[in-house]
Amino acid sequence: MKNSGKIALGLLAGLAAGAALGVLFAPKKGKETRKKLAGKAKEYGDAIKATANETGEMVADIRKDVRKHAEKIYNN
Repeated sequence: MKNSGKIALGLLAGLAAGAALGVLFAPKKGKETRKKLAGKAKEYGDAIKATANETGEMVADIRKDVRKHAEKIYNN
């Protein structure tokens, strides 16, 4: 679980960096480029927030499982 979250975050960061560089080097006017870049930044920011929320939920589930197993071990 730990590695999959890091991989997803790394993938999203790589996509964001690639998109930003692609937009910056595209032959468009500055205003259009800034608008497009802002849109992509919001899009990737939303994706990162969603990934962070999913990761938080996974951590909470794992914590519950660990607690259950620890209680079983303690009670036996």
